[in-house]
Amino acid sequence: MIENKELELAFNFIEKTDRNLFLTGKAGTGKTTFLHKIKNESLKRMVVVAPTGVAAINAKGVTIHSFFQLPFGPILPNTQNSQTNRIQRKFSKIKIDIIKSLDLVIIDEISMVRADVLDGIDEVLRRYKNRNKVFGGAQVLMIGDLQQLSPVIRPNEWSLLSSYYKTAYFFSSKAFEQANAVSLELKHIYRQQDENFITILNEVRTNTLSESSASLLNNQYQPDFEPHKEDGYITLTTHNKKADTINQNELSKITKKSKTYKAEIYKEFNEKNYPNDEHLSLKVGAQVMFIKNDSSPDRRYYNGKIGTVVFLEEDSVTVKCSEDDIIETTVETWENISYNLDADTQEISEKLEGSYTQ
Repeated sequence: MIENKELELAFNFIEKTDRNLFLTGKAGTGKTTFLHKIKNESLKRMVVVAPTGVAAINAKGVTIHSFFQLPFGPILPNTQNSQTNRIQRKFSKIKIDIIKSLDLVIIDEISMVRADVLDGIDEVLRRYKNRNKVFGGAQVLMIGDLQQLSPVIRPNEWSLLSSYYKTAYFFSSKAFEQANAVSLELKHIYRQQDENFITILNEVRTNTLSESSASLLNNQYQPDFEPHKEDGYITLTTHNKKADTINQNELSKITKKSKTYKAEIYKEFNEKNYPNDEHLSLKVGAQVMFIKNDSSPDRRYYNGKIGTVVFLEEDSVTVKCSEDDIIETTVETWENISYNLDADTQEISEKLEGSYTQ
């Protein structure tokens, strides 16, 4: 990775201070890479949590609700006369010991975390660490992009919470107001090199589309356009079912024999969190998209990279992304982990509960 002052600054904040940090940046700016760098290199005792099962698997962590044992409904802030929906679930001694030992809590996809959920996290940490300090005195690293996924909140839930919070977003929580968090934005985009395209993406993202960019986009509009397969276009749809139908139709047009790769599921891995098809059928000539960053040091592919299958073997798939970019890829593994505390060293360790290899 090229020199990046914002990433270096963020790393120093985590390693050399106890300040809470909100790390943001648009897609492709290295947020996930930074998270894994902290996990691999930091000496702090930490846990990684995320709001959904899929996000937790991708971050190599656990869900917020499972680790902090939060209820799924609205969590009303403490009031003198109300005990409605308080967090009263009993924690195991192992969980309590882990929480007490925590130096750092990393929350990935923070844009999806409701304000009351962050306050719930704060309440649990205060209960078992330091009641007089926000987040119990633990350092919290919040990673995410507020212009991507927003919190999921039903109207009846908001009717209960709107009396306590200005918005459903995490930054409206009582805990965040007290956290004195440093905000740091990553700006260098690694995933896209076309400067004109980057400019348009940024303008659309901030709802500040210029006339020149609008004109450039409008010039691309071709109502009767029929893409040629070899041009490598993709179709954006609203639902997985539509995408699955398109994929199956396109695959059926290829006359070559298909090869099916069955995922290897080890122990506990919730079917809802499978990152792709358990039985993945491919054909030479099929267009594919990588859905995970390359775990090898070569970093040959990233989430979202597109190519065409050119060779299928028993334990590998070769994908051509351009004339000089041909990748032989093997299996990748997604892990389902839990946290434990080493009784001797008091270090937090990860326990592999299950995995999905495809």
